[in-house]
Amino acid sequence: MILRFVEHLTRGQFSQLKTDATLKGTDLYTKEIINTIVFNPAQQQTVIIDEVRYSFPSNCILPLVNNQHFVFEFPQQLVAWQFNREFYCIVDHDAEVGCVGFLFYGIHQPLFLRLDEDEISQLHHMELMIAQDMQVKDTMQGEMLRTHLKRMIIFITRIAKKQTAELGRLDQPELDIVRKFNLLLEKNFRTQHSVQFYADALFKSPKTLSNLFALSNYPPPSKIIQQRVVQEAKRYLYYTDKTAKEIAYLLGFTGPGHFSKFFRQHSGFNITDFRNKKIAQ
Repeated sequence: MILRFVEHLTRGQFSQLKTDATLKGTDLYTKEIINTIVFNPAQQQTVIIDEVRYSFPSNCILPLVNNQHFVFEFPQQLVAWQFNREFYCIVDHDAEVGCVGFLFYGIHQPLFLRLDEDEISQLHHMELMIAQDMQVKDTMQGEMLRTHLKRMIIFITRIAKKQTAELGRLDQPELDIVRKFNLLLEKNFRTQHSVQFYADALFKSPKTLSNLFALSNYPPPSKIIQQRVVQEAKRYLYYTDKTAKEIAYLLGFTGPGHFSKFFRQHSGFNITDFRNKKIAQ
């Protein structure tokens, strides 16, 4: 069952999906940004994200973004909420929900969040409220649904913070620096591969950034940048027929030779072998 709200003027969309066998994310490299929140109220199942198999435990929430390719073993057993940027832009409204660079586009992806009985009850109540307001066709419907979505994102972000031990080592300003780094990386990794660029944008020194990430037991910023570029390269190799030369250009390399060397050094695989064998990491 799919309940969908569409704002025709803005093209904003918000959907609640339940017992829907079509739930998946395979439309990579489209211009539309759609974020997905998935809850598994049933037994443990497998989810494949960017060709990597993960266990999706029972009573867990999984946030996903538009540039992730995902397929569930039993999608009909899940509950999901999907929204596009036109309905609610998490970047523009980050001061309201504080999720960008952490819940979405964070260092730890995918992020499986286990809910206790009280949290499951709260989430179920939100699901019922959304279902009710999906049926109310008036001028306030969109704002009511946005309020429900915002409440849900804040609710899940709080759970994520409780379950992410390394965040306890950071105060709020330090956490905001990490989140802003992650968002800057997502916006610029195709063209900017140096720590200096991100440090300058955050008005910090590269050493300050490295020390902050070390305090959180995160990899150094240089490693995170490299991992993000490799991740995108793998997506192009898995899901498109673009040549190494085309991918090199899209990811900001001076030529295919430089890209090939970078990919081999940071993934451990030759580009041709990786594409031919479809090696899953």
